[in-house]
Parts: sequence; C-alpha cells; structure tokens
Amino acid sequence: MSEPSPQIVAHRELRSSSIDRVLTGIKPTGTPHLGNYVGAIRPAILSSRLPNVESFYFLADYHALAGSADPTRVHRSTLEVAASWLALGLDPDVAHFYRQSDIPEVTELTWLLACVAPKGLLNRAHAYKAAVDQNCERGDDEDAGIEMGLYLYPVLMAADILLFNAHRVPVGKDQIQHIEIARDLAQRFNHRYGEILTLPEAQIDETTATLPGTDGRKMSKSYDNVIPLFASPKALREAIFAIVTNSQLPGEAKDPESSSLFALYQAFASADETAAMRAAYAAGIAWGEAKQRVFERIDQEIAPARARFDALMAAPEAIEAILQRGAMSLRPRAQELLKRMRDAVGLRPLTATHNSGKRSDKKAKGPRIVQYKEGAQFFFKLQDADGEVLLVGPAYAEARDAGAAIAGFLKGEMAPELQALIDAAPNRAAIEAARVALIDS
Repeated sequence: MSEPSPQIVAHRELRSSSIDRVLTGIKPTGTPHLGNYVGAIRPAILSSRLPNVESFYFLADYHALAGSADPTRVHRSTLEVAASWLALGLDPDVAHFYRQSDIPEVTELTWLLACVAPKGLLNRAHAYKAAVDQNCERGDDEDAGIEMGLYLYPVLMAADILLFNAHRVPVGKDQIQHIEIARDLAQRFNHRYGEILTLPEAQIDETTATLPGTDGRKMSKSYDNVIPLFASPKALREAIFAIVTNSQLPGEAKDPESSSLFALYQAFASADETAAMRAAYAAGIAWGEAKQRVFERIDQEIAPARARFDALMAAPEAIEAILQRGAMSLRPRAQELLKRMRDAVGLRPLTATHNSGKRSDKKAKGPRIVQYKEGAQFFFKLQDADGEVLLVGPAYAEARDAGAAIAGFLKGEMAPELQALIDAAPNRAAIEAARVALIDS
C-alpha cells in the first residue's frame, strides 16, 4: 500500500492537534468587581493559556447599546473592562482580544441570520418574554417600550459566536438558551444553503465560584453590594470591614460554611491558607481579625494588577492599539466566511455562474495546497478558490520536509524561511484567510 501524501499527513497532524475554538463576550456595562474576577475573568484567562485552545475575547459594545441611553457610560466602561482584562494577565499575543464594533462583518452576519430566524423562536427568548410579561402585569400593550435591540439580541449574539466558528462558549446557566438559539440558526442556515456554519456548544462550569457581596447575597450590581475590583487599598479594606457578620464574640467557635466572609477568603486563598482560616474559625477568631486577613489576602493578589490597571487607564491609546490589532488580525477570517455565505444566499457578482438558488449537495470549492517537484527539489503552493496562486513555499530536499512545512503552515507554526515569505507578501490577508478556510474545511 502506498504511503499517504504529505498533504494528507499534514491534515491528519492538524486534526490530531484538535484546535478548540472558545469564544467569550464581555459586555461593558460598568466597573468590574471581585465577583466578575473570581467567576469569569480569572478562569477565562487561565483557559486562554491551555494548549490547543484558540481563545476569542471581545468587548460586546453593540450589546451594551440594548437598553442603554448613556453613551458616556458605554465608552467609559469599555475602557475599564479592556484595561481590567489586560491588567489581570490576558495576553493579546496568545488570545484574540477585540472590540465587537470594530468587525463590521458581525452586523452583516446578524442580518443573514435574522433572515432565517423564526419569529416564534425569538418570542421565546427569556429577556424578551420577561419584558412582555411585565407589560402584561401592568396592563400595558405587550410590546410597550420594547425595542428591537432587545428582541434581536439573541441573533446578534449568535452572529458573534458563529462568525469565527466557535466550538465552545462558556456561559452561566441563564445564558444556555442563547447558545441553543445560535445552534438553531446555524442549523437552519446550513439546511437551506449548505454546511457552512459550525454548531457551538455551551460550556457550563459547575465549579465556578459565586462570591457573596457585602450583605451576604450574591455579589451583584443589582443588589448594590459589590466590591470594585480595583478599589484602592483603603476603599477595599472599608468594603470588607462593612461585610455583615453575626454577633458571635471573640473566642466563640464560628461556622465557616455559613460565613460569607470565609467564602470570600476561600475564593482567593490556597488550600493550606483555607485550612488555616478554617482552624482559626474553630478557635474563635474575632470578626475584626478575620476581616483583616481577608483584606490582606485579596489585596495581595489584586495589588500588582491594580498598578497595571492604573497605568493602562492612563494610556488609552495603548489599549486602542491592542484592540485594533486584534480586529485587523481577525477580519480576513470574518470576510472569508461572509464571502462564502453571501455566495450561498445569492449575493454574488452578476458575472458569476447563475444557479437556481437551490441548495447544492456538492462541496463548495475552496482554497487548496498543491505540492509538486521541480528537478530534485520539492515545493508547495497555496491557491485560492479560483486557482490563483497566493503563496509559493521555499524549496525542500525531501517530500517529507515539504509535508512538515505544510502541517506547520496549517497550524500557524511557520518555519522562519516560510514566515519571511509570508511577511514579504503583499497579500498577507488573503493568505491568512485561505489558511483559516483550510482549517475550517
């Protein structure tokens, strides 16, 4: 039996590496607090560093417009949220970090999805249904005061997810319906026009910590019980010392399981530190001393990031440059997907081949890599869907070397000589778009 071609080997190696695309939207609607950090930011940043994971983090500023009439607040919050994630360790060279409104393909995809979205499906969306129920309870018209931003919110969210063919979307249980709607719209589009969109999965982390606020309830802006993430040491200490405790005196054993103060400490402490605090509770630690320990432990973790946050807030141009770079690196991928979708729905040049508009069972023609031999040397070339050569790789002495170079190219791990050719090419965006299309095919 003959050995597989280097191209097949390259694709097998790529599949064995199994790149997992994970996407998270961050709605800029206020200053981040400790609950946001423990429940979402910290685990997301840790996840972005995992091998074989391609992470997408975007500032969902379009979403922030739904129900908001304060542009100053949206703008300020976008800056604060971006600075917070960067200060806490999100690496824009490892993860994609961008602003939703910097990628116009999001809104075009929203319309294409809206054209296959059943009204009945959107009628059942939780946020819209809750608003209708409130109107009915007041005796108002069921759609009184409801804007299309709220109604189409799930479609915009689906566009965010599907634009980069995300495999997983970490969400809370209250957001599962949005992922189900995204899957439904992707299935409907694929059924009507051909297999183009990837069906995402909701990722629910049952172990995610939920922090109590200063009044013992879940930390939430709605309860006005939050502790700002980057409060000054003085303000942080005051907030922690304001946490409600019971009337047990020093020397009386205290129950850590019913103590919101202990839960707050545990979210930041190591296993050994938590065990020591548990022992201190059993020994009757005074509430004032317990609060001081909580303050010191949280400040120990937050202080370095607080300094970075303050520096970033003083240099918004640095954050803007990072977000622009993130959007520019992703737009070729977004454009490639939209190009395929526009062609599928019939939005193509008049000179293009006419079809009946019915779905074709034939696989759409896409970019490809061709390996060939000239003399005693081996080469490969990257062609777009029309057969135009986008890139010719360097010469290799052995076929297996060319195959390894192809595998590296598909993984985004280019050898220096190949990277130099790409950097010098005037059509780098087209090369990247073709590479991504090969990965997603």
